[in-house]
Amino acid sequence: MNLSEDTLERYSPPPLTERFFHFSAQSIALLKHKANMHIDEDGSGKISSLQSLTALMWRAVTRARGFPPTQTTKCGMAAGNRSRLSPPLSPDYFGNCIQAIAVSTTVGELLSQELGWAASMLRQATLGHTDVSVRAHLEVWMKAPRPYHLSNFDPFSIVVGSSPRFPMYQNDFGWGIPLAVRSGNANKFDGKISAYQGREGEGSMDMEVCLAPQVMTALESDQEFLAAVTYL
Repeated sequence: MNLSEDTLERYSPPPLTERFFHFSAQSIALLKHKANMHIDEDGSGKISSLQSLTALMWRAVTRARGFPPTQTTKCGMAAGNRSRLSPPLSPDYFGNCIQAIAVSTTVGELLSQELGWAASMLRQATLGHTDVSVRAHLEVWMKAPRPYHLSNFDPFSIVVGSSPRFPMYQNDFGWGIPLAVRSGNANKFDGKISAYQGREGEGSMDMEVCLAPQVMTALESDQEFLAAVTYL
């Protein structure tokens, strides 16, 4: 099998700082309440905890980066396709059946609106990710398949992967439950965020955040972010 240069990439990431931030169940509940305060009920249900926290991270990281108000910024989330397909795939399907869904706006619009505005965009994108949209994406990709290169990632945006729904701390290999969950150093870039269940469970979450060093420093001083994070 011949692999072209378009397929192979030797990615050398820029200097990055990685931090884990913990959000207690109480903090997540307050954040979710805040995100839903100014949202009109349209029958689609409320904004979720993960959507609320993702919206917070998008706003806080964007503010820390200091981009001009006219700059376009995106927020991507990894969405599982198993249950969205019709008929659905088995939960035990071993393949990599995920797809990125994204929303975009300008920096000025994102930071001038309430938290719920950004979270509502994420919710609507999630609701719109259906069997039809999944198959449409695959049909387009099959006509011109291309691998995902980390160097192509939009430096003005963030991507949130993994999920607090995954029962990481239920993996007991004979030594008791894990003390912590980490993802290693592969596939890291500026703006990559991974969401995990908190060790105490009960609705808590951890966010693994990769940013340029100066942006991480600014994030750790962001007042909206500090009001929600439980400890650094």
